[in-house]
Amino acid sequence: MTPQPLPMLMVAPTGSRRSKADHPALPVTIAEIAETAEACARAGADGIHLHVRDGNGKHSLDAGLYREAMDAVGEAAPGLTIQITSEAGGVYGALDQIAMICELRPALVSVALREIIRAPADTPAARAFYHWAEGAEVAIQNILYTPDELGWFLDCLDDGTIPGQDHQLQFVLGRYEDSGSPSPADLDCFLDQMRGRNTDHTFDWMVCAFGPAETACLTDAVARGGKARVGFENSLWNSDGSLAENNAERVSEVRAAIQAFSNDQTLSPNER
Repeated sequence: MTPQPLPMLMVAPTGSRRSKADHPALPVTIAEIAETAEACARAGADGIHLHVRDGNGKHSLDAGLYREAMDAVGEAAPGLTIQITSEAGGVYGALDQIAMICELRPALVSVALREIIRAPADTPAARAFYHWAEGAEVAIQNILYTPDELGWFLDCLDDGTIPGQDHQLQFVLGRYEDSGSPSPADLDCFLDQMRGRNTDHTFDWMVCAFGPAETACLTDAVARGGKARVGFENSLWNSDGSLAENNAERVSEVRAAIQAFSNDQTLSPNER
Protein backbone atom coordinates (compact mmCIF):
# COMPACT_ATOMS: atom_id res chain seq x y z
CA MET A 1 0.00 0.00 0.00
CA THR A 2 1.11 3.57 -0.70
CA PRO A 3 -0.05 5.56 2.35
CA GLN A 4 -1.76 8.92 2.21
CA PRO A 5 1.04 11.53 2.37
CA LEU A 6 1.69 13.23 5.68
CA PRO A 7 0.45 16.83 5.83
CA MET A 8 3.11 19.51 5.52
CA LEU A 9 2.21 21.13 8.86
CA MET A 10 0.55 18.98 11.52
CA VAL A 11 -0.52 20.36 14.89
CA ALA A 12 -0.19 18.27 18.06
CA PRO A 13 -2.29 20.35 20.45
CA THR A 14 -2.59 18.15 23.55
CA GLY A 15 -0.18 15.24 24.06
CA SER A 16 -0.44 12.76 26.89
CA ARG A 17 1.41 14.54 29.70
CA ARG A 18 0.65 18.22 29.94
CA SER A 19 -2.44 19.65 31.65
CA LYS A 20 -4.11 23.01 32.10
CA ALA A 21 -1.70 23.58 34.98
CA ASP A 22 1.00 23.82 32.29
CA HIS A 23 -1.09 26.11 30.08
CA PRO A 24 -4.76 27.10 30.50
CA ALA A 25 -5.34 26.91 26.72
CA LEU A 26 -4.23 23.27 26.46
CA PRO A 27 -7.28 21.49 24.96
CA VAL A 28 -8.41 18.51 27.01
CA THR A 29 -12.10 17.89 26.32
CA ILE A 30 -13.35 16.84 22.91
CA ALA A 31 -15.13 20.17 22.50
CA GLU A 32 -11.90 22.04 23.27
CA ILE A 33 -9.91 19.85 20.87
CA ALA A 34 -12.43 20.48 18.08
CA GLU A 35 -12.36 24.23 18.72
CA THR A 36 -8.55 24.16 18.66
CA ALA A 37 -8.54 22.14 15.44
CA GLU A 38 -10.70 24.77 13.75
CA ALA A 39 -8.47 27.62 14.95
CA CYS A 40 -5.30 25.81 13.90
CA ALA A 41 -6.71 25.03 10.46
CA ARG A 42 -7.42 28.74 10.01
CA ALA A 43 -3.85 29.49 11.15
CA GLY A 44 -2.38 27.20 8.51
CA ALA A 45 -2.30 23.63 9.84
CA ASP A 46 -3.34 20.96 7.38
CA GLY A 47 -3.31 18.03 9.79
CA ILE A 48 -3.85 17.21 13.47
CA HIS A 49 -2.13 14.64 15.69
CA LEU A 50 -4.94 13.62 18.02
CA HIS A 51 -4.79 12.59 21.68
CA VAL A 52 -7.88 12.04 23.81
CA ARG A 53 -8.39 12.25 27.57
CA ASP A 54 -10.82 10.46 29.86
CA GLY A 55 -13.32 12.14 32.19
CA ASN A 56 -10.52 12.84 34.67
CA GLY A 57 -8.32 14.48 32.06
CA LYS A 58 -5.97 11.49 31.87
CA HIS A 59 -4.43 10.05 28.72
CA SER A 60 -6.70 7.48 27.07
CA LEU A 61 -6.65 5.05 24.17
CA ASP A 62 -10.38 4.43 24.32
CA ALA A 63 -11.64 3.74 20.79
CA GLY A 64 -15.04 5.24 21.55
CA LEU A 65 -13.50 8.52 22.68
CA TYR A 66 -11.39 8.57 19.54
CA ARG A 67 -14.46 8.12 17.35
CA GLU A 68 -16.18 11.03 19.12
CA ALA A 69 -13.10 13.23 18.78
CA MET A 70 -12.55 12.37 15.12
CA ASP A 71 -16.20 13.16 14.33
CA ALA A 72 -16.01 16.45 16.23
CA VAL A 73 -12.76 17.52 14.54
CA GLY A 74 -14.09 16.48 11.13
CA GLU A 75 -17.15 18.66 11.64
CA ALA A 76 -15.24 21.64 13.04
CA ALA A 77 -12.39 21.57 10.54
CA PRO A 78 -13.42 19.75 7.36
CA GLY A 79 -10.45 18.76 5.24
CA LEU A 80 -8.00 18.69 8.16
CA THR A 81 -6.08 15.38 8.02
CA ILE A 82 -6.60 13.43 11.25
CA GLN A 83 -3.94 11.16 12.69
CA ILE A 84 -4.47 9.45 16.06
CA THR A 85 -1.76 8.45 18.49
CA SER A 86 -1.20 5.05 20.04
CA GLU A 87 1.17 6.48 22.66
CA ALA A 88 1.47 4.34 25.78
CA GLY A 89 1.85 7.38 28.02
CA GLY A 90 3.14 5.21 30.83
CA VAL A 91 -0.32 3.63 31.10
CA TYR A 92 -0.76 1.09 28.29
CA GLY A 93 1.10 -2.00 27.13
CA ALA A 94 1.87 -2.98 23.56
CA LEU A 95 -1.10 -5.35 23.32
CA ASP A 96 -3.44 -2.56 24.52
CA GLN A 97 -2.07 -0.25 21.84
CA ILE A 98 -2.42 -2.87 19.12
CA ALA A 99 -5.95 -3.78 20.23
CA MET A 100 -7.09 -0.15 20.02
CA ILE A 101 -5.67 0.28 16.51
CA CYS A 102 -7.22 -2.98 15.31
CA GLU A 103 -10.63 -1.97 16.70
CA LEU A 104 -10.57 1.58 15.36
CA ARG A 105 -8.77 0.92 12.04
CA PRO A 106 -7.77 4.59 11.59
CA ALA A 107 -6.46 5.81 8.26
CA LEU A 108 -3.41 7.30 9.99
CA VAL A 109 -1.84 6.43 13.36
CA SER A 110 1.47 7.12 15.04
CA VAL A 111 3.31 4.19 16.62
CA ALA A 112 6.57 4.26 18.58
CA LEU A 113 8.70 1.26 17.63
CA ARG A 114 10.17 1.17 21.15
CA GLU A 115 6.66 0.77 22.62
CA ILE A 116 5.52 -2.02 20.30
CA ILE A 117 8.75 -4.02 20.64
CA ARG A 118 9.80 -3.59 24.26
CA ALA A 119 11.68 -6.89 24.39
CA PRO A 120 12.77 -9.49 21.79
CA ALA A 121 9.84 -11.69 22.79
CA ASP A 122 7.48 -8.98 21.50
CA THR A 123 8.75 -9.27 17.92
CA PRO A 124 6.34 -11.97 16.63
CA ALA A 125 3.26 -10.04 17.83
CA ALA A 126 4.71 -6.82 16.42
CA ARG A 127 5.39 -8.46 13.07
CA ALA A 128 1.80 -9.74 12.92
CA PHE A 129 0.52 -6.25 13.78
CA TYR A 130 2.59 -4.42 11.16
CA HIS A 131 1.58 -6.91 8.49
CA TRP A 132 -2.08 -6.61 9.51
CA ALA A 133 -1.85 -2.81 9.26
CA GLU A 134 -0.35 -3.06 5.78
CA GLY A 135 -3.26 -5.22 4.62
CA ALA A 136 -5.87 -3.10 6.42
CA GLU A 137 -4.52 0.11 4.82
CA VAL A 138 -3.76 1.65 8.21
CA ALA A 139 -0.86 4.06 7.59
CA ILE A 140 1.63 3.98 10.47
CA GLN A 141 3.90 6.92 11.16
CA ASN A 142 6.83 5.39 13.02
CA ILE A 143 7.98 7.52 15.96
CA LEU A 144 11.77 7.38 16.34
CA TYR A 145 13.46 9.10 19.25
CA THR A 146 17.12 8.60 18.33
CA PRO A 147 19.22 7.86 15.24
CA ASP A 148 19.90 4.42 16.74
CA GLU A 149 16.17 3.74 16.79
CA LEU A 150 16.05 4.73 13.13
CA GLY A 151 18.77 2.15 12.48
CA TRP A 152 16.67 -0.43 14.35
CA PHE A 153 13.64 0.51 12.25
CA LEU A 154 15.68 0.02 9.06
CA ASP A 155 16.76 -3.38 10.37
CA CYS A 156 13.07 -4.24 10.84
CA LEU A 157 12.51 -3.42 7.18
CA ASP A 158 15.42 -5.60 6.15
CA ASP A 159 14.27 -8.63 8.16
CA GLY A 160 10.59 -8.28 7.16
CA THR A 161 9.24 -7.40 10.61
CA ILE A 162 7.81 -4.26 9.03
CA PRO A 163 6.47 -4.75 5.48
CA GLY A 164 5.98 -2.37 2.57
CA GLN A 165 8.11 -0.01 0.53
CA ASP A 166 6.72 3.43 1.47
CA HIS A 167 7.03 4.52 5.09
CA GLN A 168 6.15 7.47 7.30
CA LEU A 169 8.64 8.56 9.96
CA GLN A 170 8.65 11.02 12.87
CA PHE A 171 12.03 12.20 14.15
CA VAL A 172 11.91 13.56 17.71
CA LEU A 173 14.38 16.30 18.66
CA GLY A 174 14.74 16.83 22.40
CA ARG A 175 12.68 15.48 25.30
CA TYR A 176 10.22 16.67 27.93
CA GLU A 177 12.78 16.06 30.65
CA ASP A 178 15.74 17.78 28.95
CA SER A 179 16.89 21.02 30.52
CA GLY A 180 18.44 22.13 27.25
CA SER A 181 16.81 22.75 23.90
CA PRO A 182 17.43 20.88 20.65
CA SER A 183 18.97 22.56 17.63
CA PRO A 184 18.48 22.07 13.89
CA ALA A 185 21.86 20.29 13.81
CA ASP A 186 20.35 17.44 15.85
CA LEU A 187 18.58 16.34 12.68
CA ASP A 188 21.88 15.58 10.94
CA CYS A 189 22.37 12.14 12.49
CA PHE A 190 18.84 11.04 11.57
CA LEU A 191 19.30 12.08 7.95
CA ASP A 192 22.77 10.54 7.75
CA GLN A 193 21.34 7.25 9.03
CA MET A 194 18.35 7.34 6.69
CA ARG A 195 20.27 8.33 3.56
CA GLY A 196 23.36 6.28 4.27
CA ARG A 197 21.54 2.99 4.09
CA ASN A 198 21.37 1.22 0.71
CA THR A 199 17.61 0.73 0.53
CA ASP A 200 14.88 0.83 -2.09
CA HIS A 201 12.34 2.09 0.45
CA THR A 202 10.90 5.61 0.35
CA PHE A 203 10.38 7.78 3.42
CA ASP A 204 7.85 10.54 4.12
CA TRP A 205 9.44 12.13 7.19
CA MET A 206 8.47 14.74 9.73
CA VAL A 207 10.12 16.42 12.72
CA CYS A 208 8.86 17.54 16.11
CA ALA A 209 11.01 19.47 18.58
CA PHE A 210 10.79 20.55 22.20
CA GLY A 211 11.17 24.02 23.65
CA PRO A 212 11.74 27.51 22.21
CA ALA A 213 13.87 26.11 19.35
CA GLU A 214 10.79 24.40 17.90
CA THR A 215 10.26 26.95 15.11
CA ALA A 216 13.92 26.92 14.02
CA CYS A 217 14.06 23.11 14.03
CA LEU A 218 10.84 22.73 12.06
CA THR A 219 11.75 25.35 9.47
CA ASP A 220 15.11 23.64 8.99
CA ALA A 221 13.39 20.26 8.57
CA VAL A 222 11.16 21.61 5.81
CA ALA A 223 14.19 23.22 4.14
CA ARG A 224 15.79 19.77 4.05
CA GLY A 225 12.79 18.11 2.45
CA GLY A 226 10.83 17.06 5.52
CA LYS A 227 7.57 18.07 7.17
CA ALA A 228 6.72 19.68 10.51
CA ARG A 229 4.67 18.89 13.62
CA VAL A 230 4.04 21.84 15.93
CA GLY A 231 2.00 22.37 19.06
CA PHE A 232 1.62 22.22 22.81
CA GLU A 233 2.43 18.51 22.99
CA ASN A 234 6.05 19.48 22.36
CA SER A 235 6.41 23.20 22.97
CA LEU A 236 4.49 26.02 24.62
CA TRP A 237 6.92 28.72 23.48
CA ASN A 238 7.42 31.04 20.55
CA SER A 239 10.84 31.49 19.01
CA ASP A 240 11.46 34.68 21.03
CA GLY A 241 11.01 32.70 24.27
CA SER A 242 7.57 34.08 25.05
CA LEU A 243 4.75 31.78 26.12
CA ALA A 244 2.37 31.22 23.22
CA GLU A 245 -1.24 32.25 23.74
CA ASN A 246 -2.55 29.02 22.23
CA ASN A 247 -1.81 26.31 19.69
CA ALA A 248 -3.00 28.45 16.79
CA GLU A 249 -0.32 31.03 17.61
CA ARG A 250 2.35 28.32 17.37
CA VAL A 251 0.92 27.13 14.04
CA SER A 252 0.84 30.67 12.72
CA GLU A 253 4.48 31.34 13.62
CA VAL A 254 5.76 28.11 12.06
CA ARG A 255 3.60 28.52 8.95
CA ALA A 256 4.96 32.04 8.49
CA ALA A 257 8.56 30.85 8.92
CA ILE A 258 8.06 28.06 6.39
CA GLN A 259 6.40 30.47 3.97
CA ALA A 260 9.24 32.98 4.34
CA PHE A 261 11.75 30.24 3.52
CA SER A 262 9.69 29.11 0.52
CA ASN A 263 9.39 32.67 -0.78
CA ASP A 264 13.14 33.15 -0.42
CA GLN A 265 13.79 30.02 -2.47
CA THR A 266 11.76 31.43 -5.37
CA LEU A 267 13.91 34.56 -5.59
CA SER A 268 16.98 34.81 -7.76
CA PRO A 269 20.30 35.41 -5.91
CA ASN A 270 20.20 39.09 -6.93
CA GLU A 271 16.70 39.50 -5.50
CA ARG A 272 17.51 38.04 -2.09
